[in-house]
Amino acid sequence: MTELPPGLHGAYSRTRLHNHLGAKSLRNAIAEGRLVSYCRTVVIQRERMTSLHTRAAAALLMAGQGAALASHTAVWLHGCTAADTNRVHLVLGYERKLRPRPDVAVHYDSYDPADVVEIDGLRTMALDYALADLLCRARHRSTALACADQALGALPPQQRAAFKADLSVRIAARRDYRGRRQGVFLLDLATGLPESPPESTLLLMIAEAGFPLPEPQHSVRDLDDRELWRLDFAWPDARVAVEYDGYAAHVGKAEADQARDEDLRRRGWKVLRADVSDLRNPVHLFRQLSVELASPERRARAFRT
Repeated sequence: MTELPPGLHGAYSRTRLHNHLGAKSLRNAIAEGRLVSYCRTVVIQRERMTSLHTRAAAALLMAGQGAALASHTAVWLHGCTAADTNRVHLVLGYERKLRPRPDVAVHYDSYDPADVVEIDGLRTMALDYALADLLCRARHRSTALACADQALGALPPQQRAAFKADLSVRIAARRDYRGRRQGVFLLDLATGLPESPPESTLLLMIAEAGFPLPEPQHSVRDLDDRELWRLDFAWPDARVAVEYDGYAAHVGKAEADQARDEDLRRRGWKVLRADVSDLRNPVHLFRQLSVELASPERRARAFRT
């Protein structure tokens, strides 16, 4: 059996691999199923073909010089795991053209080469560039906000304001004005405080519904200023909170959650609980929230069934 070189995360230029192995060994590796044709010029190891690193490497090899990973793929490589990984996102200069394919999204921009960094050997757009683009252009706004929260959450708190300022400059400087309003709106919501992508999604839904913005990760303290509880979302003036119950974090903890809610109730708080079903259909949750926040009747009517 022919030994394959490491390649770029299991992706190879067909020409270079041909020169390294020889025509016969390359044909044998493909015939044996160890290599799979990605496109006319690129082959990949079958055992790694589902890996995002491998698919990203193959897309870069296919696109050629000057291409870089962008949007969802770039922010995922920077550590934002909420990003969509179904397709590989590339950015090319306007002078280049690449035939589209279902598993590769191609963006065009006159980007500064200084904005390209290397992550795991892959040419990748800098985080602020990629994230600003995602905030402005993402089809699913909740995914973009979750990525922004993850990026901010990975920074020390004292560095978050500066990073948000960098993102704001990126958004304002975009040549393509489309999406700027969305980008500004989502960036304003991003704090780095939500502890999971579903919490970021819930915050976006609350904002889009027209409710006052809650305070994420609000600390409830006793008279000696010791923290007793931390609430996912709180309106301190109204003493109302929404807690998101993710399955993994709350499985087997029903009694503890009930005791916590009872202690908060005695301290004057009303706690509403939400789960994944409320992300699919928030009508019941928002009707409760309207009542607890004493929202205008016109808002409550919007969530009647």
